[in-house]
Amino acid sequence: MHAPDDFADGAGGKPTRHVLTPSTLNRLVRGLLEDALPLVWIEGELSNVARPASGHLYFTLKDSMAQVRCAMFKTKSMGLRFRPADGVHVLCRARVGLYEPRGEFQLVVEHMEPAGEGALQREFERLKAQLDAEGLFAQERKRPLPRFARRIGVITSATGAAIRDVLSVMSRRWPLVEVEVLPVPVQGREAPPAIVSMLRKASASGRYDVLLLTRGGGSLEDLWAFNDEQVARAVHASAVPVVSAVGHEIDFSISDFVADLRAPTPSAAAELLVPDSLALRRHVEQLHQRIVAIHERRLHTRIQRLDHLLARLQAQRPQARLARDRQRLEQLQRRLLACRQAQVTRKTMRLDRMHARLLAQHPRQRVAMLRQRLEQHALQLRHMTQHKLQRDRLELQHVARAMHAVSPLATLERGYAILFDEQGKVLRSAQNMAVDTPLRAKLADGDLALRVSKK
Repeated sequence: MHAPDDFADGAGGKPTRHVLTPSTLNRLVRGLLEDALPLVWIEGELSNVARPASGHLYFTLKDSMAQVRCAMFKTKSMGLRFRPADGVHVLCRARVGLYEPRGEFQLVVEHMEPAGEGALQREFERLKAQLDAEGLFAQERKRPLPRFARRIGVITSATGAAIRDVLSVMSRRWPLVEVEVLPVPVQGREAPPAIVSMLRKASASGRYDVLLLTRGGGSLEDLWAFNDEQVARAVHASAVPVVSAVGHEIDFSISDFVADLRAPTPSAAAELLVPDSLALRRHVEQLHQRIVAIHERRLHTRIQRLDHLLARLQAQRPQARLARDRQRLEQLQRRLLACRQAQVTRKTMRLDRMHARLLAQHPRQRVAMLRQRLEQHALQLRHMTQHKLQRDRLELQHVARAMHAVSPLATLERGYAILFDEQGKVLRSAQNMAVDTPLRAKLADGDLALRVSKK
């Protein structure tokens, strides 16, 4: 390939041309592209997606006006969390380059995600921070789950795999529990309002000991109904405990943080909600064996004690012991009678003393004394009120005299006057006053109409 222009004159005056090979030119172009656009973000639709045996990913990224070839090497494409396919809208971070063997401009993609997932992740983090600041995630508001729930409401899709897993685990572990499926859509625009409505109805019904909010795995966009703010607030407002099991173990939703308990999967949620009947049966059998052993030990102890008491009884004469007890009972009866009489005498004397004290402090005497004190206080109050009124009156007169001394009216009484122009403004200077201008003078006893005769 030859350069089209002459760059300099050689020996003998003949022009000299710089000759470039295709590989050299491609390297120059690639260097210019990589220096000018080292790293770009680009959004478009996938087409012609191919993954050969090498593991690399090749595709075309297009929009309505143009398209560009792209390559994503195996080390980068193995970390994708979704399956690229024709027609999928994606967001890519790529380096701009040139494929030298064919001289074609291309993008070398380093990161790719479904378009909108980055925005959804940012919205997820924003809402999570907001609700956390409001206290919806606080651990102290988390309620314990009932150990033996009688009726559980499962809010999920009636046809999804999640409800089959939940019913299978619960029927195997604890067949006594009553499970009611509360069907709702679990993705799409209609899902959040349907979930909120079902949560409110289930909470208000009073039928359920606990509610399970669940669905199977999926992309962030598929699980977005469980990141809705209204769904989170409905979970927070539920009158009964709520367990959230959305997606797989690596998936987290806003409802997981607000719920009273988060389970990694629907099956794990079912295991947390109901006990294992086999393990419980083994535990009951162990407790029964312990109770039987305890009763046997106590029975043997009581039998030994009874044998010991019987031996003591036989070693003593019951008739003599009964006679001694009868004599002691008679003594106690006499002492009880004497104590009762002494107590009655003490109570009578105390009552007489209290009666004498009451007569000495008759209510009529106390009322008369209080009435006299009230009259004295009323007289003192009248004297103090009159004294304060007289003092305030003198102070008011003094203030009035002081204000009158600095009042403009007092100045007028000393022979001065205040001039006003036609607009009623105070005249402060004789400058700019025309002859025959009407004026008004205010004196102490009235006003005078004046007119300027000369300056």
